[in-house]
Amino acid sequence: MIDSIDADKVRAAARKVVEKQLGYSVADDDTLVSSGLIDSLSVVQLIAALEKELNVQLPAATLQPDDFDTIDYTVETVMRVAR
Repeated sequence: MIDSIDADKVRAAARKVVEKQLGYSVADDDTLVSSGLIDSLSVVQLIAALEKELNVQLPAATLQPDDFDTIDYTVETVMRVAR
C-alpha cells in the first residue's frame, strides 16, 4: 500500500472509470463482474485506467477479477496492493 493515496480518491476514480465503461453510474456495492456488467477485458481496462488516474502500479500477479466486482472491492484492492 502507498501512503499518498486515500480511499476517497480511489473511490472517485473507480466510479469515474466504471461510469465511462458502462455509460451510467452504479452504487458502490453493485456487482460488476459476477453480474456480467463488465467482462475480463473491461477489468483489464479498469486496472489500466486506475493506474493512470491514480499514478500507481497494481501488480497483476496479486489481482483477480473478483477484486473488482464492486466499487467497494476495487477500493479495498487498490488500497491493499497499490505501489
